[in-house]
Amino acid sequence: MLRAFCSPFALATLFFASFSAFAQLPAPVAAVLAQQGLPEEALGVLVLKGDATVLSHHADRPMQPASTMKLVTTMVSLERLGPVFRGRTELRTTGEIDKGVLRGNLVLKGGADADLSGEHLENMLRALHYQGIRRIEGDLVLDRSLWQPARMDVGIAPFDESPEAYYNVIPDALIINKNMLQIDMRSTTKRLNLEMQPELDRVTIGSDMNLIDADCSKWEDGWKLPEAVRQKDGRIKVLLHGTFPKDCARSYSINILDRNDYIERLFRQKWKELGGKFSGKVVEGTAPPDSRVLAEHSSRMLPELVRDTNKPSDNLLARTLFLSLGSLQPDPAAGSFALPANGETTFARADAAVREWMRAQRIDDTGLVMENGSGLSRTEQITPQQMAYLLHAGLRSNWMPEFLASMPIAGMDGTLRRRLQGTPAAGRARLKTGTLRNVVALAGYVPDANGVQNVFVAMVNSEQAGNGRGRAVLDALVDWVARSGAPQQQPAQQPAPVAP
Repeated sequence: MLRAFCSPFALATLFFASFSAFAQLPAPVAAVLAQQGLPEEALGVLVLKGDATVLSHHADRPMQPASTMKLVTTMVSLERLGPVFRGRTELRTTGEIDKGVLRGNLVLKGGADADLSGEHLENMLRALHYQGIRRIEGDLVLDRSLWQPARMDVGIAPFDESPEAYYNVIPDALIINKNMLQIDMRSTTKRLNLEMQPELDRVTIGSDMNLIDADCSKWEDGWKLPEAVRQKDGRIKVLLHGTFPKDCARSYSINILDRNDYIERLFRQKWKELGGKFSGKVVEGTAPPDSRVLAEHSSRMLPELVRDTNKPSDNLLARTLFLSLGSLQPDPAAGSFALPANGETTFARADAAVREWMRAQRIDDTGLVMENGSGLSRTEQITPQQMAYLLHAGLRSNWMPEFLASMPIAGMDGTLRRRLQGTPAAGRARLKTGTLRNVVALAGYVPDANGVQNVFVAMVNSEQAGNGRGRAVLDALVDWVARSGAPQQQPAQQPAPVAP
């Protein structure tokens, strides 16, 4: 059972009273820190057990959390949006259906549906087919107005040298298949064969990659940024560049098409496969207030999305949940969600939602910096103390089981499946990982030797944190916490009474 925790205010008092007593790092951890050549100033730690501070080291200093920031986003999402929240995509129109013809525009309205796939779009279009629609006389209108600005990806400098990678996809309120193309690459000694999924209208794939003698497992060493080339006749050709090993087979997903192109080409392909006709344009716009729903799709419920955010550390899902905090408000009467009527950006509302929740938990948000809620950022900051108090509040939350179940289990699954194996924490600790070039972090819950739950937060911020150095320090900290506390002696077993 989880031990009762005191209030964040009382914890803050205890923290400052005991700071000097707990600033000394445990000897095993200090030894690993020195061995890895990292200064003590690079490490921030706070470990809480019940109403006591077990260890505190630079806990009030704002630090880069990397992907442990997802714990902030997912905890506040569960609290503010609730466990039955779903994103929703709709096909709407103001037109009339007359003899198999939809006379009017068809609006594809985005509602932060993180699960929307090509298969779901096909099912929605099939619903139009069942309603007797065979031809659309009008345009396809893409409505992303739920979030403002609607296209946050436009004009943004790449985060790193791999803008085509999935972890770099920037969300919007209407995105299908996460805007990814799956590329299957298979080579012989002389030829490279390519296949692309999903099939898109008038989109093909080609390559100028050179086949080389190389280890297939290191195929990414020769990968270069692909490009999407728009041809004069309106076709688009995806071109792969670089080198590829001979006699090698690999599959890789890329984000290379503009998302308007992606949706248009996918829509045209699916509608054509259903036997439908469409000669209009694809444009951006908003659904008229008097439009009606023809078909819809809803995402999975929030706890499932939270789990898929934290276990594999999914940046796109985290960013989608964060922006949903700033765009959606519960409407109990309608059983749905509505856009707040004010002029603030979606980010500003999301940031305010996080801070309001933290202050309601009596957590000081001074020094907190949020950019996208995923931790894939050079500017996001949080103190170990703030993160620990958030985790403490998580244990009191109605949605604590869902939150706890979303975290990777040490040595077993998610981003911790290969870490801490063979240690006392394996199969017991639940921790969110965080990694950037200069950041390594862990945050979550670690039971001690008696099974008493500890709130655990540790971050290393240093240009020398990579190559396993920062990870070694944090793993030593987790091991130290998991071994702490002498196992309690079990009372002597009394002989069972003998029945007369």
